[in-house]
Amino acid sequence: MKRPVANVSGGPMSGDRAVGTVISMKRWTLLLPAFEITGIALFSAVYDSLDFHIYWLGGHVVTNGTSLYHERLAGLWFTNTPFMATLFVPLAAMPLTLARVLWQAAAFGALAWACFLTTKLAGRRIAATVALLLEPVWHSFFLGQVNLFLLAFVLADMHRVALGRPAGIGIGIATAIKLTPGIFVVLLLLTRRTRDAVTAFCTFAACTLLAYAIAPDASRIYWLHTFFDTSRVGVPYISNQSPYGALARILHGTAEIGVWYPAIPLTIGAAGLAIAVLWARRGDWLSATAVTGVTGLLVSTISWAHHWVWVVPLLAVLVRDGHRKTAIACGAIFVLSPLWWTPHNGDPREYGLHLLTPVANCYLVAGIYFLVHMAVHLRRPPDHRIGGAPVISPRRAGQYAEYRLTGG
Repeated sequence: MKRPVANVSGGPMSGDRAVGTVISMKRWTLLLPAFEITGIALFSAVYDSLDFHIYWLGGHVVTNGTSLYHERLAGLWFTNTPFMATLFVPLAAMPLTLARVLWQAAAFGALAWACFLTTKLAGRRIAATVALLLEPVWHSFFLGQVNLFLLAFVLADMHRVALGRPAGIGIGIATAIKLTPGIFVVLLLLTRRTRDAVTAFCTFAACTLLAYAIAPDASRIYWLHTFFDTSRVGVPYISNQSPYGALARILHGTAEIGVWYPAIPLTIGAAGLAIAVLWARRGDWLSATAVTGVTGLLVSTISWAHHWVWVVPLLAVLVRDGHRKTAIACGAIFVLSPLWWTPHNGDPREYGLHLLTPVANCYLVAGIYFLVHMAVHLRRPPDHRIGGAPVISPRRAGQYAEYRLTGG
């Protein structure tokens, strides 16, 4: 005789029905990623993603004197490093559609790897299929952006740090591609991972020198001029969710932002890194990674909506620590992305200080709230159990993490 299984309404459910429900759920867990992968493949085959097109064109002209930074590509300026452009030289030899399909497939692989590493650090499963619901993630696919690769590079190194193993190469490559991951080099220094910081810096230098050897003229222009020029991008555009972008919108342009502004990112940077270091000293490298990633977004003058892929480890921290309401609120912000619901694209209502200002800068608000949240919860005793694992001393962090990750 089969034992009845209680259903969600409290009544009996037959064993066959329960088994059928489980099988149905497993099918959905297989169908959803297959559907998403198919959707990305079809999308990349038919849609000319603007940022990828610019990268692809950059691979064509990077060795052509100063054309990379003196000529518009697909109507816009190339603003990334010369090393980023040199990476696209092989893809530039392919037809645009083929190159784009390969790039997007690799980006999905990078997302899956980043989610796997986050899972290892959190002790909780983070599925790439769920991460695709987040606006910064799917926006990166929409534009053909590089953000998911940077996330994967950095997380790969931070995972090694958590295991007490040598690290730094991934962070160095990410910094050579787009400078903002360089904040993790500072984190390594502050947490006394000096050898890893040196490895990251040397990797960055090697990549930069390689780009100089391949494209000397473009490299000179970038490091002497373009690196300091923010006029090539639309700073006040609603997608720029940095304090600088928010002030530019509130004050009706960058001209009204005075010489006092650097005090803001310096203060946020110092506070954010201090919080990250304190979490690292507890052996909680996932929290340290999420805090540092968000801090990097807040100190940068340009933090486009698609740069906020750091919401993946951010949400993992909140879910792991049992802060469900905060996790749901942050998840809703980054899934619904209400900033796009406010007037933008040059609408006069995009500027000034008004009731919609917090909504128009919701990623920025969420990032600042997360830093405050993580600072407040530092009051928790160091032996508090997080996600089923105790936070331990830095001396034993590597040994304990290795024990956990090998199934101990």
